[in-house]
Amino acid sequence: MSQQDALEPRAVARAFGAASHSYDGAAKLQAEVRDELLSRLVLLRAPPTAVLDLGAGTGLGALALKRRFPRARVTATDFSVPMLAVARRRSRFWRPIHCIEADARALPFEAASFDLVFTSLMLQWVQPLDAAITEIRRVLKPGGLLLASSFGPQTLQELRTAWAAADDQVHVNDFIDMHDFGGALQRAGFTEPVLDVDRHLRHYADAAALMRELKAIGEHNVNASRRRGLTGRTALTRMNAAYEAQRTPAGLPATWQVVYAVAWAASDPVPGTRSDEVLIDVNQLRGKLAGRRR
Repeated sequence: MSQQDALEPRAVARAFGAASHSYDGAAKLQAEVRDELLSRLVLLRAPPTAVLDLGAGTGLGALALKRRFPRARVTATDFSVPMLAVARRRSRFWRPIHCIEADARALPFEAASFDLVFTSLMLQWVQPLDAAITEIRRVLKPGGLLLASSFGPQTLQELRTAWAAADDQVHVNDFIDMHDFGGALQRAGFTEPVLDVDRHLRHYADAAALMRELKAIGEHNVNASRRRGLTGRTALTRMNAAYEAQRTPAGLPATWQVVYAVAWAASDPVPGTRSDEVLIDVNQLRGKLAGRRR
């Protein structure tokens, strides 16, 4: 069983619930990724009438979608009740956002309910991934659009390497590979999937600063095989020493790899059939987006 298969859903929900009030102030990268994903709305073939923000967190994405499509019914779902409570406070009678607690693997919506499903940096916390992708396909109307982002496997690779020098425990979650993402889209019956990868390199004063940020945004180690209780002082000292060996003039590096996916729901999907998967880099995709804008 891979680490991705061993995520504990309740632990994920608790971690993000605990971060509900600190999330927006700390989630700078998440805001950048959300904005990049929102920029891809130009790929829509017609204005949507029903939009789902899946894994809406504090609701900033849902709010942006409502502002972009004021006549559309925008629904925000999340499996963290405290996060959803923050999102609910962004709803106004003149721009209502419908907030519903939901598990991405069993969405409480009828088939073909939405023209657009928007999900930013949530799918890496769901296992099995196929269950969530299949549900997304089910609730999308034929020809509907999925815009998604997820962290890729190189995310926090420097921290992972440092912990590996300290002990043999699991300290950093595994994340979704682009090809696994593309395969799940194919199996669910999506057409014209376009996947690309972006890389963000951030720097921190020390390992403690990085881990404070991870705690503030709910990015805890939620692997079932993680060590329970406090990490020993010896292991923590070894980890810090190993991380310090990677220091650059800018500080301690931390890679965040982001996988983006754009895919349309097939008119008549047949689960298990292979559709054409297109893997391109971010510059090529931006060229395609610019062409759609003209």
